[in-house]
Amino acid sequence: MSAAAVSPADYEALAQARLDANAWAYVSGGAGDEHTVRANRAAWDALCLQPRVLCRTAGGHTRRTLLGRTLAHPILLAPVAHQRLAHPDGELATAYAAAALGAGMVLSLQSNTPVEAVAQAMHGETEAGPLWMQLYPQTDRGFWRELVQRAEAAGCEALVLTVDAPVSGARDRERRAGFRLPPGVSAVHLAGRPSAVASPAAPGRSALFDDLLQAAPTWDDVDWLCATTRLPVLLKGVMHPADAREALGHGVAGLIVSNHGGRTLDTAAPTAQVLPAVLAAVGGRLPVLVDGGIRRGTDVFKALALGASAVLVGRPQVWALAAGGAQGVAHLLRLLRDELEIAMALCGCATLDAITPELLLDPLRA
Repeated sequence: MSAAAVSPADYEALAQARLDANAWAYVSGGAGDEHTVRANRAAWDALCLQPRVLCRTAGGHTRRTLLGRTLAHPILLAPVAHQRLAHPDGELATAYAAAALGAGMVLSLQSNTPVEAVAQAMHGETEAGPLWMQLYPQTDRGFWRELVQRAEAAGCEALVLTVDAPVSGARDRERRAGFRLPPGVSAVHLAGRPSAVASPAAPGRSALFDDLLQAAPTWDDVDWLCATTRLPVLLKGVMHPADAREALGHGVAGLIVSNHGGRTLDTAAPTAQVLPAVLAAVGGRLPVLVDGGIRRGTDVFKALALGASAVLVGRPQVWALAAGGAQGVAHLLRLLRDELEIAMALCGCATLDAITPELLLDPLRA
């Protein structure tokens, strides 16, 4: 399957040809008119590289230390729900690919495969990257504690708390497709739990503000999680420098600049534009990662040049999964790493630490 793809972008067309309209709307759609989905991609394209010549790069490498762990490269797989929509093996195939290619993997709370099985697949490779577990805040803290304990017992190395989706976005593409989970596809970690759906509002009341958002998470939930687990906690979905500064006082170990891939708030700023302000707000006191629109190894290079510690890749991993299962995801990761190494060589960077903002030119600011 993967032989038909020569670039990461090729997997999008291959996946669309294999998935039905229901699955395609879910794995590729965004909120509203999908302006943010497109803006994420355009923002990376707008940054131009300024290559260097005659630099010594022999013996270089892509290693990076993150949260005390040495990674083979700075490319992680973002949490993506319901991967069995893309391939029968779902998250298990993704885990085998991540392990084989030394990539970190963030398992979605809404995965179709239990964290224990994914951990077994990841830990079977001696050179595997870290497995992190994504969580959403839970109103039932007893249940939330159980999820944390499962992640710890399975050998997860960090928890990723997604904080940018107290409500779902208005996903028009999914609604037009009449999206529904097919039989046999479910969020196994949430089995038996009631779904957070707003009840019809009485006249003069808001189903959102007067019902669903009464239990919306706050910084108190971040404090509780950090005090409950022995694992480092990263906040995913931080887009404003004021929130980044606030996070410094709540015991988190890192931030992920993310707009949920454009799936929650349409017209939200692209992550490449937000990243510098978030980095400035934390002043190097926490590692900052970024996702959203990353499609090429040159995008990875640009994110590192802006100051990110690592990147996460969302939709492309699912497209590759749909097109070629574990082999497809492994091939995608290989392509991204190869392209990163090519960019490093042509920009005179033997290591990731040599990738600096001086290698970028923003035409909008030039």
